[in-house]
Amino acid sequence: MLCEEVTTETPAAHRSGLETNPMANPEKGNQTSITEFILLGFGALQELQLLLFLLFLVIYIMTVAGNILIIALVVTDQHLHTPMYFFLGNLSCLETCYTSTILPRMLVGLLTGDRTISFNECVTQFYFVGSLVATECLLLSVMSYDRYLAICNPLHYATRMSHRSYLKLAGGCWIGGFLGNTINMFSISQLTFCGPNGIDLFFCDLIPLVKLSCNDSHLMEMVTFTLTLLFSLVPFMLTLMSYICIITTILRIPSTIGRQKAFSTCSSHLIVVSIYYATLLIVYMFPTTDILRNFKKVLSVVYTVLTPLVNPLIYSLRNKVVQEALRKACRKLMLHVPLAESHCSDSSLIDAHTPPQQEE
Repeated sequence: MLCEEVTTETPAAHRSGLETNPMANPEKGNQTSITEFILLGFGALQELQLLLFLLFLVIYIMTVAGNILIIALVVTDQHLHTPMYFFLGNLSCLETCYTSTILPRMLVGLLTGDRTISFNECVTQFYFVGSLVATECLLLSVMSYDRYLAICNPLHYATRMSHRSYLKLAGGCWIGGFLGNTINMFSISQLTFCGPNGIDLFFCDLIPLVKLSCNDSHLMEMVTFTLTLLFSLVPFMLTLMSYICIITTILRIPSTIGRQKAFSTCSSHLIVVSIYYATLLIVYMFPTTDILRNFKKVLSVVYTVLTPLVNPLIYSLRNKVVQEALRKACRKLMLHVPLAESHCSDSSLIDAHTPPQQEE
């Protein structure tokens, strides 16, 4: 991409991720284009780089392990082949992809100190991060709708949440999220970048890219605001309405123990969903002022790093059905290992006592 800023070719230009390109108009001289960005992220905390690396490495391993465990349980256990756990499996798959899109690149930067990222890599990372965020917003609203039907309209649940219906809902979330972010990708492809190239974040995101462009950012900010409204605020309102109806129904339960159990589950779900949506809305819908800049960076850690870590615990591992499926899987695994060892030892004893066949 080319920009309108007039520069001359110097070695420093290449070190800062700028390339000079001679233009047809000699009066403007040489112009520069961005070839790479610098993810500033936690660069100011030089003395904490190793500690941050170890912290985020542990979080990444726990997040991936927890979500893959949920996926494996949902796939292998017949009792989890229901719409609710199908959506939970989709959420765990999404969180695994989401975390793997951001954290490995950040871990490399923390360990090696190399925080540069090429323009193409940056745009690709933004596309997948933005698409997965939009998909998660839609998926969370679908999950709340599923719980609304199960609790508030149990008689119609089987017909409204049939196998074909929940496959369409899940597919619509994934397709809608990726198609929606394609609009942002097209908008970014129309921008020109001519420096500076420092992104004050630990991953490539839309707002920092727009701020670095040479174009008028007003139109892009309006597009960002509109898409955030559609993919964050609207799903959040639908989720909130579903949980309000759920809580209203729970209050009618005559049993105190039943109400406490239902409130315990729904309240934890609602807290996680509220924190996730609130951080997104603040990051993308509020203007980035000097006061909010560092606060938004902290919020970015919340919805990109901590939420994928907490979701398996809140949505699945605290669930008694999932806990029972996990115990059954552990028992099968523990039984399988001794049987395999016994089979191997028996085979070796048979081979040892079998006389060799003589050649005719």
